[in-house]
Amino acid sequence: MLAVAATQLAALGFEAMSVAAVADDAGTTRQAIYRRWPTKSDLAAAAMAAIDVEGDADHESEVESVDPFADLVAELVDFRRGVSRPGRLSLVGSMLQTSADRDVAARYRARVIAPRRRRLRAIFERAQQLGQLEADADLSVLVTMCTGAWYARALAGEQPPRNWARRTAELAWRAAGGSLPAEVRSAFGGGSRRRGRSSAISG
Repeated sequence: MLAVAATQLAALGFEAMSVAAVADDAGTTRQAIYRRWPTKSDLAAAAMAAIDVEGDADHESEVESVDPFADLVAELVDFRRGVSRPGRLSLVGSMLQTSADRDVAARYRARVIAPRRRRLRAIFERAQQLGQLEADADLSVLVTMCTGAWYARALAGEQPPRNWARRTAELAWRAAGGSLPAEVRSAFGGGSRRRGRSSAISG
């Protein structure tokens, strides 16, 4: 039932989501749904709380990485895999609608958006600790840059390239004053970004 509700949210938005249609698609009755979730908002919020986030909880780790750049690429690969799943991008659009139920949107942010942003920020913070990025780089901007690059392409109707994750990681890394790994620098003709106060993402 919750999977069906999430699918309807993605396809129709909260206002157009129908408990009766959810019941029909799930092979149950409205009465059965209302016994568990008294209102449509309760059903939608439960669907958001139960949403499959591709094992994201498993990524929360206390291990201090020695290769934050590789971690960043891996995180963006995982993000692409998640946002490319059927209905996911339209679900994002539904949560941005002014008509979206506030509790439902809050559940979505807590379940999907906040963990991703927290992990991205942790990667950048680790890179700063290792001296790989400028200490005053604006991490909030960097985090938004990473996922925002995907949504901007989607809104423009552009298909992201196959190497989107690495290219986005490289851009964010260089913008924060970081030097790319040797194997990545070779793709840029052996050059490296100059570190200094001119960073576009300095705080």
